Amino acid sequence: MNYEWLDDYCLSKKGAVKDYKEEWSAWRYMIGGKMFLMCGGDKYGKPIFTLKCEPVFGQIMRDEYKDIIPGYYMNKQHWNSVYEDGNVPDELLMEMIDMSYELVFKSLTKKVQEEINNLK
Repeated sequence: MNYEWLDDYCLSKKGAVKDYKEEWSAWRYMIGGKMFLMCGGDKYGKPIFTLKCEPVFGQIMRDEYKDIIPGYYMNKQHWNSVYEDGNVPDELLMEMIDMSYELVFKSLTKKVQEEINNLK
């Protein structure tokens, strides 16, 4: 798969920002100072996207797609990694990004949520 749309899709989310974490050699998409998606690599340098999912949903997706694995260097119950060169459909990756964004958004304080919701 080629996910050329990913950057625009993530940055279209209200309040989303992108930065580069030098120590991780990874791009991060953040909301309210918390990461909802990371673009990096595994221990072999193979490109992966890491994002947060509901635990049951994440397990089902890992069982269904060989290119979705437990989150690389993250909490294996809540985070999943998707190989960039794998066969995960665009629609599913979009659904996973949406879920990750919402889960991270809901974890923010009410004040920060309100500030983000008031952005134009």
